[in-house]
Amino acid sequence: MTGLLYFDDLPVGRRFRSLPRRIEAADIVAFAEQFDPQPFHLDDEAAKASMFKGLAASGWHTMALTMRLIVDCLPVAGGVIGSGADELRWLRPVRPGDELWVECEVIDREPSKSRPQGRVKMRNTTRDSDGEPVQVFTAHMIVPRRLS
Repeated sequence: MTGLLYFDDLPVGRRFRSLPRRIEAADIVAFAEQFDPQPFHLDDEAAKASMFKGLAASGWHTMALTMRLIVDCLPVAGGVIGSGADELRWLRPVRPGDELWVECEVIDREPSKSRPQGRVKMRNTTRDSDGEPVQVFTAHMIVPRRLS
């Protein structure tokens, strides 16, 4: 996609798909060491004894990677500015070697009555190598309108 996206470029139903990004065991452990130091994110042997039955990325790692993929595939004028979320669900573990990608769909929108912008509600589904959803994140974004 070339050019910046504005409110008027985002009708309900419009979809965007990111390129895939591979996640490795070292990525999972490095994120966990800094932000979510739990055994099932840090050590494969400990993770085998957990409900995950093997090393799994932190849900927050998945969310951080999702944000990166959204920014990469949505060149919104002024940046991807969130104003809240309705939903964040982790549906299945992310494993070393998975290639994650995001599908973004505009599900609602409303222009501001007082500012040159609008609110866009976007459902972001992060999928694994098999196309199975691993996370769903529904967010509200503030998107500027084109100034004539």
